[in-house]
Amino acid sequence: MRIVLQRVTDASLRIDGQTRACIETGLVALVGFWKGDTDDQIRFLADKVANLRIFPDQHGRMNHSVRDIDGAVLAVPNFTLAADARKGRRPSFDHAMPPDEAAPAFERFCDLLASHGVGLQRGVFGAHMLIHLTNDGPVTIILEA
Repeated sequence: MRIVLQRVTDASLRIDGQTRACIETGLVALVGFWKGDTDDQIRFLADKVANLRIFPDQHGRMNHSVRDIDGAVLAVPNFTLAADARKGRRPSFDHAMPPDEAAPAFERFCDLLASHGVGLQRGVFGAHMLIHLTNDGPVTIILEA
């Protein structure tokens, strides 16, 4: 499982010309699953996203989590995070979790994240999504489990 996490001042997600999700200060989490990912890994990364201290305190140090600042998370399912582009010119997705397993895994991740009291907006699994965000810092962190 891999998450690309971006600290943002705002973000929105559009599908077919319609805004489907919108957050202010918080995180955008692009979430990808590999074959064999377990519930323990999903639980671990949901906890990590909710509690990772990457927001500044009064001294400008990264000491606050998204929960601490009452921020929100825009979670976006992202199949392409499982790509292997080491060989050739076209990425391989052989290690990606099949969609019929990845869709419920994404919902499980979102439910666990929301259980931490984090405001949550989510993308739509399998949809073509347009994401607009303002990366704050920039702060971008890759999480894997």
